[in-house]
Order: sequence, then C-alpha cells, then structure tokens
Amino acid sequence: MSKTATCESVLGLPVLKKADVEELRSVFQKYATVEKDGEHYMTPRDFVIKYLGIEKEDADPTTLNLLAGVVDETKDGLISFVEFQAFESLLCSPDALYLLAFQLFDSNGNGFVSYDEFKSVMSQTRIHQHIPFDWEGEFCKMYFGWDKKKDLSYAEFTQLLQSLAYEHARVAFRVRDKNKNGFITALDFSDIMITVRKHMLTPFVEENLVSLVGGKQVSFPYFTGLNHLLSSMELVKKIYRQVAGHNPKAEITREEFLIAAQKVSQVTPLEVDILFHLCDLINPTGRITYEAIERIAPLEEGTLPYEMVEAQRRKEGPQQNRGFLVQFAESGYRFFLGGIAGGCGATAVYPIDLVKTRLQNQRSGSYVGELMYKNSFDCFRKVIRHEGFMGLYSGLVPQLMGVAPEKAIKLTMNDLMRDKFTTKDGQIPLYGEILAGGTGGMCQVMFTNPLEIVKIRLQVAGEIQSGPRVSALNVCRELGFAGLYKGASACFLRDIPFSAIYFPVYAHGKKYLADEDGHNSIPSLLIAATIAGAPAASLVTPADVIKTRLQVKEREGFTTYKGLFDCARKIWAEEGGKAFWKGAPARMFRSCPQFGVTLMVYEVLQRTFYIDFGGRRPEGSEVKKAPSIMDLPPPNPDHIGGYRLAVATFAGIERKFGLALPKFTPSEIIQAQVKKEVGAQPS
Repeated sequence: MSKTATCESVLGLPVLKKADVEELRSVFQKYATVEKDGEHYMTPRDFVIKYLGIEKEDADPTTLNLLAGVVDETKDGLISFVEFQAFESLLCSPDALYLLAFQLFDSNGNGFVSYDEFKSVMSQTRIHQHIPFDWEGEFCKMYFGWDKKKDLSYAEFTQLLQSLAYEHARVAFRVRDKNKNGFITALDFSDIMITVRKHMLTPFVEENLVSLVGGKQVSFPYFTGLNHLLSSMELVKKIYRQVAGHNPKAEITREEFLIAAQKVSQVTPLEVDILFHLCDLINPTGRITYEAIERIAPLEEGTLPYEMVEAQRRKEGPQQNRGFLVQFAESGYRFFLGGIAGGCGATAVYPIDLVKTRLQNQRSGSYVGELMYKNSFDCFRKVIRHEGFMGLYSGLVPQLMGVAPEKAIKLTMNDLMRDKFTTKDGQIPLYGEILAGGTGGMCQVMFTNPLEIVKIRLQVAGEIQSGPRVSALNVCRELGFAGLYKGASACFLRDIPFSAIYFPVYAHGKKYLADEDGHNSIPSLLIAATIAGAPAASLVTPADVIKTRLQVKEREGFTTYKGLFDCARKIWAEEGGKAFWKGAPARMFRSCPQFGVTLMVYEVLQRTFYIDFGGRRPEGSEVKKAPSIMDLPPPNPDHIGGYRLAVATFAGIERKFGLALPKFTPSEIIQAQVKKEVGAQPS
C-alpha cells in the first residue's frame, strides 16, 4: 500500500500530496531537540521558530506556546511525531483556516471552546489590547449563555469567528461615541477600521478613510454601511458585470447600478453612495469602473492557502518553464528597446565624447610643440571656432549605427544574466549582479571595438587642417576586418569592469531612490543611472586612455605602440602617471549623462510598451502592494507535503479573521521566512 496520499478540495483546487511518512519523520527528527523514553519531540521553539520560521528568536514565550498548542494535542508542552503528522492532515483540509483557529482557542484540547478559553486568547491579540472587547456584552451572552457556561463546538465556533470582527467594530464604535449621539470623529473612525477591520481594507481604502468622510463626524449607519459594503464586494462585482455585459472597461452611472442592485436586496442605496464616493476618489467622473472596484475590494482569495499555492505555481512556473522561443523573443524585444535607448543617450552627449577623445589623444613628452588644447573647455571652444557647431558631431552617424547594437547587447545580456541569477524570492546576490554586468560589458566589445576605432579616427581627423577628407567607409577600408579589432584587449579591460561596477550601483541606487511603495519615478531613474556612471567611468579611465592610443591613426612624430602593455609602459615612462587620467572629467561628464539618458529611456520604453513574456517586470516599475499571503516566499525545502501550506495558513488567521497575535503579522512572517531562506542557501 502506498505511503503517500492526496489531499485536495472537492472544487478541484490544486492537488497537494502528503509527504512520505519516512521523509516526514526525517524532517521531524531534524528539528526535534528533546529525546524522552527513546522518542523525539519538538519544543514550541523548535516548531514555531526553527521549523516554520514565523516568529523571531526573541519571541514572547506565551505566543510561542499558543501557536505550538494547535499541534500539541496532549497539551504537555511537547510535540510528538504523531501530532506533527496529524497536523499535516489538518493543513490539507478544505477548512484548514477554521480548524487552525479552533485549535488555537481550544487550549485544553477537549474539542470545545469555552468562554474562558475564548477570552484568554482574545485578550492576547493586539486588537483587544488597543480597543478592548466587551466581555459582558450581548454577543458573548448569546454565544456562551448568560451564565457563560456553554461550550462551543467546532461548527458553532466557526459562526462566532465569522461575526467576531464586525462585532468588535460595533463595540469600538459604541466606546468611541463619547457624546452618545450615534457619531464618532473621522480620526476615531479611521482608527477603528485600521485596528479592527484592517483585513478588509485594501491599501487604497486604508489611505483614504479620512478623505472618504471629508474629515467630518461619522454616523453609525454610515459606519455599518461601509463595513457591509466591504463584505459584499463580490456581490458588487456581480452587479457591475450584469450592467456592463462583456465590456470590462464600461463606466456605469449611479442610476444604472441602482436599477440592477434592486434585484439584490443586500445592497442599500447608502452603500451605493459610499461605493461611488470611493470610486470618485480614484477618478472623479461620477461613474464606476471594474478597475476602481478592484482597488476597493478586499482580496479574499488571498486568504485561502490552497489558492496561494496555485498563485505561487502560476507566478513561478512561467519563469522556470518558459521555452527557448519565448526567451529568445524577450531578448529580441529588449535588444530593440536597448538600441533605441542607446541612440538617444549617445546623441545627447556626443559633443562631450568628442572633447574627451581629442584630449586623450593629445601627447606630451614625445611631440615637439605647443599643446593644442589646454583643457576640456578650451577644446570645446576651439572645435566650434575652427570646425563649426557641427564639428562637435563629427563621426555621429557611424556612432549611431554602431551604438544601437552595442548598447542593446549590453542591456540585453545584463538583463538576461540577472534573470538567471534571480532567486525565487526575487533577490539577486551581489556577485550575480557583478557577473551579469561584466557579461554585458564583455559581449558588447564585439560591436564596441569597430565602432570605437572608426569614431576615434573621425573625431581626431579635424585636428589636421590639410589632407583628404576622412569618412567612416575610408577608415573601414583602410583598416580591414582585423584592423577594426585593434586595441580589443584594452576595450575588454575597460568595458568589463565598467559594466560590472555600473549595473550593480544602478540597481541599488534605484532601490534607494524608490518611493515607499517601491516605485521609481522617471526623475529617480535618471538620477540613479547618472550617479552610477561616476564611479564606473572614472575608475576605468586608464584602460580608456590606452585603448584610445592604440586605436588612433599613427602620425609622424608621435610615439607608436605595439600592444597593451607596451602602450602602458611608454605612457608611464614618457608622460607620467597623470597621463592615464587624461580626459577623466570629460569621460565622467560624458558617461554619466549618457547612461543616465540611456537607462531612463530604456526603462520608460519597457513600461510604455510592456510585453508579458512570463518573466519579471523591471524593478521599480510597479507599485508594490502591501504584504499579503500572496507575497509569502516559497517554503523552505523542509516544508514538505501539507506543511507547504503551514506558513500561509497561520498568516491566513489574521488575513481572514483579523486575529493579530503579538509579533505575529504577515509582514513579519515574510521577513522571518526570507531570512530563513537566505540562511538555508549553501555558501
């Protein structure tokens, strides 16, 4: 008989196989630190902190015991393998969230929840500590009896749990109604909703609670109407679809919605007014759209662990299973956008590049006569005086012809390698960022070197007033194919470290300049891309000087070089160490704005003409939603079988029922789980 079984919902939700018994036992013994009478046991700390990772090392012991108590059926403070195995079966149940909550309150393990148990657990939640629950109110008496001696079965407890958060909100309203006139202040209204009903609030609704009521006092009917509306958003969507038909972008008036809502008595005119007021805060047209409804509706589907696993499968599956053609198409798309962005960046700073090249080619020590240019500004002035304004753009056409594939290959390869180094939780290790950037720089040399040697010879041609006119075609004919790669070693020496420095600095600069929602504005992209160019451009200037000397056309009276090391040696001997930094300011002034414009345009193009290839969107292009179950990272390798749902199910207690235990929130679970994942990675 097979040792594995399948747990799945009757509704066809994702299939999840229970772990093999021996494999599960091996995992259990790995974390069990207590041995008693030849048997291994987990302590609450073993289970909650070390295995699940949902609490920190300094967690409150009471909270640890409370959470571990859902597994510890014998309530002896230790978790046996049998109990560990039984909890896996619970996690596979369709009503796992309710079962977990029930066992959380059933502290003595007798299969019932008493009034004392209910009060003991509720008193430890942050909600009660901020806004105390009314233990003597009618709610408790109706469920537990007027003498509070009645114990609730599992089925009865689920009904209490469903009504608990709303009842707590009603109690809070009554407490905050200081004048006993049926009104509370806007700030009290906001505090109650965020404390007691936070699990029903989307980020948009939470941010606009005070704006919704105009800062005025809130009546109890309005308070009740909003809470009922948020609980009925699936019904609101259904009404919208009845009116809109198959047009998901239809704009519906209040009258149209009211007519359709008359068929459903659960939605009142006051709730419709609140709905349209919320939608007007998004787009003040007096109409509602499905997109606006989505920003208001609580994400109830995110509270189901089964659906979270399916969502993770959909999110991770495309990244892992994308075919070669899809990845090739994505690279082609990036290549095309990178070419456009590179052309924009090169055009913007080409005059600075020309000045930089002429300064680097200017010799001292081996050439008799006065220096042609004193500094960057003198060079800029003399080019305009002797060659006209268009002289600043000498060699631009071949530059644009070559810069498209050059920048495109660099950006494409960097993105491709970053994808390869990206972990399942969306993080990229620093070494991965460096290798990705270096790979982009290495691949671009096949385009860069011919481009650079033609560009340099055209840029310095203006220094010679006599002689035949120099064109890109003439340079290519003169050099031949092999000559176009003269100085390639120096090009590698420059471009690989440049990109290895630039792209990691840019990525971290983006994160630093992103707003609180993780989104990068266009100015922040430009600033991050520009600043990143400073260290990258300055640190590789010596390699750029050597490359320029090797690639420029030899002239009478100028020192000639046989190769990379010969060039470096002669520059040091004849001109000193300072010669290696010639044109460094001009190079920085050119590289910083060029890459600033290039990367900004590249990212804006990706946002504007976004195509979903099943990969990841550029970092900072989206507003990050508030942490939820859907954002939980994948379980660690030891979360096998039903335990793949464990972290999500514990988090779901708060997301679905609003039960927030001390130091127990989805966001903290995420942080703890991420740390656990990072710590589990091999060094």
